[in-house]
Amino acid sequence: MTPARSSAAREVAAKAVGTLSGIGTTVRVLGGAGVIRPYGPRTLANIGLVVARWGTGPAGGFATLAARSPHQVGIVDELGELTWGELHRRSNSLARALAERGVKEGDSVAVMCRNHRGFVDASIAVAKLGADILYLNTAFAGPQLVDVLEREAPSLVVHDEEFTGLLAGAHVEKRLLAWTDGDAAPDGLETLEQLVTAYDEGDLQPPDRHARIVILTSGTTGTPKGAPRKEAGIDAAVSLLSRMPLRAGWRTHIAAPLFHTWGFAHLALAMLLGSTVVLRRSFDPATALRTAQEERCQSMVVIPVMLQRMLALDPEVLDGIDLSRVEVVASSGSALPATLAEAWMDRFGDNLYNIYGSTEVAYASIATPEDLRADPTSAGKPPYGTVVKILGEDGTELPQGETGRIFVGNGLLFEGYTSGDSKESIDGLMSSGDVGYYDEAGRLHVAGRDDDMIVSGGENVFPQEVEDCLVAHEHVHEVAAIGVKDDDYGQRLRAFVVRSGEVSEDDLREHVKAHLARFKVPRDIVFLDELPRNATGKVLKRDLAEVSQDSGGSDGEQG
Repeated sequence: MTPARSSAAREVAAKAVGTLSGIGTTVRVLGGAGVIRPYGPRTLANIGLVVARWGTGPAGGFATLAARSPHQVGIVDELGELTWGELHRRSNSLARALAERGVKEGDSVAVMCRNHRGFVDASIAVAKLGADILYLNTAFAGPQLVDVLEREAPSLVVHDEEFTGLLAGAHVEKRLLAWTDGDAAPDGLETLEQLVTAYDEGDLQPPDRHARIVILTSGTTGTPKGAPRKEAGIDAAVSLLSRMPLRAGWRTHIAAPLFHTWGFAHLALAMLLGSTVVLRRSFDPATALRTAQEERCQSMVVIPVMLQRMLALDPEVLDGIDLSRVEVVASSGSALPATLAEAWMDRFGDNLYNIYGSTEVAYASIATPEDLRADPTSAGKPPYGTVVKILGEDGTELPQGETGRIFVGNGLLFEGYTSGDSKESIDGLMSSGDVGYYDEAGRLHVAGRDDDMIVSGGENVFPQEVEDCLVAHEHVHEVAAIGVKDDDYGQRLRAFVVRSGEVSEDDLREHVKAHLARFKVPRDIVFLDELPRNATGKVLKRDLAEVSQDSGGSDGEQG
């Protein structure tokens, strides 16, 4: 055999081994999650036919549930329960109604709904027409909403009645109400429930084109961007399940907003796991805990600020909550303070899983309870099928312990913003927009945004490190830090602190000085009643920059 043929043979053999290994991992993970189980020949044939015709997105995913478990409760919200079969028929009716109102294959339909059945109904129906689904942030201000709708130009907007006023300034010709606050809808607007009951619920013909899901970035530093993603395959679920022990048939309370990547990911997982999804329109910390308890949930899906608000409840309220059924609390969407992770597990047990990722790269690493106990500041390790590398400015991989830019490779990378821009990619890996390093145990640590780093007197300072230090003080509730201009040092660090007890600026400076290098001690400390956040819990640092300007560079109280 020639050297060339020998090399080609080795490459083929390596690919075959990799394929077999991947199949083995998939079978092991899905088997452990209870997804792989015996079905009758007719059910298996129906499932295969549905996937072949409709794909693995909302249209096909929820239709497979209707094929295999039509009578199982799929959605529980304030209006009651819906089975998978009922959701399938409702979405058929709604899809016909939307088509009659001009929605066609390749269009875009915007959805601005809180967590309830209308969000799910609209998502499935739009997908069955082959149109794209644009999820709007329910915390958008009027100007933000107008800008996004003008740029994305959806053919129709499905929204809750409470957002009618916000949409008044947007150039949207067709609208549909998903949730009404009273018995009757405002004049001139149709409701989703009216259409569901007025149209044929029989099965539809699949479109030639599969829908895309368009998630908007958080917009914490600028205008939110549309980040479209095609249908995720089975590998996406295997990746997440490889480090998070969710199981088929569980009852899952998704408290995180469904319009956000993290909330939607668990709605999509329900299509594979057959989870019963428990929803509440708005988050209230006591209600969320009681919902998980009373609905007998085995998992909860949250963002870190929700954990914080739940733990801040009166101890008597917390003592009355029994979460012994809950085996997985899945948290993502913003940085998880180390003290918060420890406090949650000390109160409710070692059930917390922290997922690091972004809208553009999906999930990059998962910290299990074991990881968080060993080092609560870490972001854990990459799951199956995910590569995370730390690269230097020249694009070369950095050794363990060195801080650099985080680049991610997996099957869930987005395909570029709807504006035509994209994230930087190197050798198939995409920038997460953060910087970090690997520790000696192989755990990823995220130091902060790559554009957050400030240079003060020639020294590099990452605000998140200072935030983590300050929030560990017993009288500090939460912290955010930013860089501001300084005539002598170029930049200096300003910390915004929400106190939980009596503590002074000097006390906090001494606390940082005792734990970090002197050049990382904030020159300015501003006390606030609360930090500005968006609907997914991320701190709006652009708003803090405005507070910073308003304060004139002085320390002290700001309301």
